[in-house]
Amino acid sequence: MLRKIACTVWQRHAAAQCIVPVARMSQYGPHFIEPIVNRDKIEELHKTGDLSKVSHVPVKAALSNQNCSVFYDPLVAQFTNYVMKQGNKQLARDLVEKGFENIKRLQLERYHLSESEEEKAKLELNPRRLLHQAVENCRPLLQLTPIKRGGVRYQVPVPITEKRSYFLAMKWLLEAIREKERTVHFPEKMAWEILDAAANQGKVVKRKHELHRQCEANRAYAHYRWS
Repeated sequence: MLRKIACTVWQRHAAAQCIVPVARMSQYGPHFIEPIVNRDKIEELHKTGDLSKVSHVPVKAALSNQNCSVFYDPLVAQFTNYVMKQGNKQLARDLVEKGFENIKRLQLERYHLSESEEEKAKLELNPRRLLHQAVENCRPLLQLTPIKRGGVRYQVPVPITEKRSYFLAMKWLLEAIREKERTVHFPEKMAWEILDAAANQGKVVKRKHELHRQCEANRAYAHYRWS
């Protein structure tokens, strides 16, 4: 009798070891939907009437960096993360905010020195909008990718994704900021570089145009993307 019980226990233990455990990476089921934190998307759903369809659907918890406040800007938050070094985010936020203060001060000086109302109307005083405009002016549309054909490595122009173009624009801006004189503080250099890029000038815009010229010069190798 004891031998039968021991044999049964051993069989169950062996069967349990054969069962492959299922790795569950999320605590939410497949019927949970992603949270909608963008205020514009919420207003759009409210206008179309689709907001009532998701009002009774279980929603995943929003991430700590997701915010629907009117003061939250995803591009500014991403730029702050690129400025950050060694996890010191408070310092990065202070530097970006001081840079915005310098931009506001410079733009207000230009505003009061303007003689006509047309010049005053053309000046943008919001530093966050200037950052958006600077990043848009610095975004590349193409990039060069090395592709090997017949023992020769060609630099082939290929389209760039939107996420990659935003990353390169902010990366080039920070590189241009840090390449300036070390005797000048970071917020002042940031203000100068962003104002130049917003006016479609400066080192970063020249770098983008140079990359586009190289892509134009290598357009004869564009067919290697598909061959």
